[in-house]
Amino acid sequence: MSVMVEESASDSTAPQERTIVNRVSDRELVVTRIFNAPARLVFEAWTKPELFQRWWVPKSCGLTMVSCVMDVREGGTYRLEFHHPSAPETMAVHGRYLEVTAHSRLVWTNEEAGDNGQITTVTLEEIGGNTRLVMHDLYPSKAALDEAIESGSTSGLDETFDQLHRFVRGQAGKNG
Repeated sequence: MSVMVEESASDSTAPQERTIVNRVSDRELVVTRIFNAPARLVFEAWTKPELFQRWWVPKSCGLTMVSCVMDVREGGTYRLEFHHPSAPETMAVHGRYLEVTAHSRLVWTNEEAGDNGQITTVTLEEIGGNTRLVMHDLYPSKAALDEAIESGSTSGLDETFDQLHRFVRGQAGKNG
């Protein structure tokens, strides 16, 4: 089994502020990060469309989020639409929420890939005013995870989580 680890490239980033991405099995990818903000703010950044669209897309990839519709409740759905300057049409990702527990857990499907879509679980644990986030992607097969890695769809996680870190740190400053 191969293991992939990505960490924040900044040497000035404290170890607790690094994004760690590990392939833990043939079908599972786990991302871990500590955020300098309470779980409530991190959860809101994942569940409020007007906040989510401010940090989700890695700036370096050239994508723009043109639509963000999220009905964050058990059984609710989401649809995110993106535009890239080199593509004539937008790209959409969508799915439904399986579990929503305020400030601590989100589980959703990724249905745009059909049977190759993963189930994503995000757990938040507040520790001394900081939040430990673990994002667990379970793919339906080894081939599906291999394809996601090879396509580059997992390569922006470090940048995305850096953006989330800056965003929630800014929100914590406004609220605290």
